[in-house]
Amino acid sequence: MGTENQNLPGYVVILDKRGGPISGQPNWSSGFMSAAYQGTLFRPVGDPVLDLRGPEYLDQTAQRRQLDLLAELNQQHLDARPGGQELAARINSYELAFRMQSEAPEAVDLSQETRHTQDMYGIGQHPTDEFGRNCLVARRLVERGVRFVQLYSGGGHLEATWDAHKSIETNHGQHAAEVDQPIAALLTDLEQRGLLENTLVVWGGEFGRMPFSEGQGEPGRNHNPYGFSMWFAGGNVRGGMNYGATDEFGFEAVENRAHLHDIHATVLHLLGLDHELLTWFHQGREESLTDVGGQIINDIVG
Repeated sequence: MGTENQNLPGYVVILDKRGGPISGQPNWSSGFMSAAYQGTLFRPVGDPVLDLRGPEYLDQTAQRRQLDLLAELNQQHLDARPGGQELAARINSYELAFRMQSEAPEAVDLSQETRHTQDMYGIGQHPTDEFGRNCLVARRLVERGVRFVQLYSGGGHLEATWDAHKSIETNHGQHAAEVDQPIAALLTDLEQRGLLENTLVVWGGEFGRMPFSEGQGEPGRNHNPYGFSMWFAGGNVRGGMNYGATDEFGFEAVENRAHLHDIHATVLHLLGLDHELLTWFHQGREESLTDVGGQIINDIVG
């Protein structure tokens, strides 16, 4: 879908300061699609991208000449290797970095926000400061034409994430306290600015937790891929409703089960794309983003 702002990426990822998810960059890669669609990692404090600014002795004119020469050499290399998507994306990334030098720092400059807005997000308060900053940066990026913003809550392993194999009450209590106020503020802020109806907000992960305890001491819960919840807001989603249910133990979904491909099909539909027509030619065949079984969950569409 590209970007509405040629000076910012179309897809921005902001990690938790405690680290990123297991496997790192593949979590926001473009998969079998062109590398041009992969996420760009932003830091929410300071320079959003390290080494984005050129050295002081190099003015923009000289920098432009350097990039033009580099682009010419890279293009010659690419011409000899047709189909080199990652190389093409690398060439484009140099151009984007050049254009981002002025606009990206401004986008993450929260000093431009009122004290009331910062307080609403919990900025400067414990334990909401970091995730509040990330949510406010996300709103500012959306305002500036970035189409996709991905935020992570928790990072690294075990206690630093929601992956509570032990001490689940302490763990989830801590993480929920970090994100509750900022999430509410983001939804309120988007609505007040007239952005929510055109912005789809999705909160979720790749699995839930088992309904029985794991470990000794203060117990945790193991992974549960059979039944767990996600929530959607804005973006032409019907509000104030639940869809589906687990059994009485919370072990597996038994009512209106939604597969991951159904979630993908629904998100694409809400973005105005037909998941049955959207394909990408990859290794000799047309690949679909929803495999062969995705169905739109029409009951949640407004």
